[in-house]
Amino acid sequence: MEYSIIELQEKLKYILPPKRFIHSLGVQYTCANLAMRYGCDIQKAQIAGLLHDCAKYMPDEEMLTLCRKNFIPVTETEEKSAFLLHAKLGAFFAENVYNISDKDIIDAITYHTTGKPDMTLLEKIVYVADYIEPSRKRIHGLKKIRKISYDSLDEATYLILESTLNFLQKESTREIDPRTKKAFEYYKYLNTH
Repeated sequence: MEYSIIELQEKLKYILPPKRFIHSLGVQYTCANLAMRYGCDIQKAQIAGLLHDCAKYMPDEEMLTLCRKNFIPVTETEEKSAFLLHAKLGAFFAENVYNISDKDIIDAITYHTTGKPDMTLLEKIVYVADYIEPSRKRIHGLKKIRKISYDSLDEATYLILESTLNFLQKESTREIDPRTKKAFEYYKYLNTH
């Protein structure tokens, strides 16, 4: 039995830290807006947005252990930057804890952190909504990206990938997932040719 959106919110409210829960509600809301704008299934977008960070409450070591225990593949990059695993683990939880059987929703949760080349409409909506949702504040160029998100989802995806890579290269010691680089090259080509 799949849960209703209200039931999912109630469950997450007791699992996620308050700021993460507020963020998840913001992503749900923004996903609904983008789904209306681009003609995507609104309920699927809301569920994917709400559950995208459903595993982002545990320490890195616990995520690694749970991935191994549940035979979820862990890349070399994820081994070094285990925080990335919350997306794969979140997809696993969506399916096995929250009874979500829709592959589109599962995939949108899986790729919301790294992105990937040629994302589906729902994958792009969750990826973009995670970046632009209302509680986000201190991101360079956020106002511009929010505006562009309602004009061109592909351009917004490109700008978010570019911003993310710039941040990771300049200001972070985190590993850069190869999927993010490939996604950036894909959307850069798409937006410049």
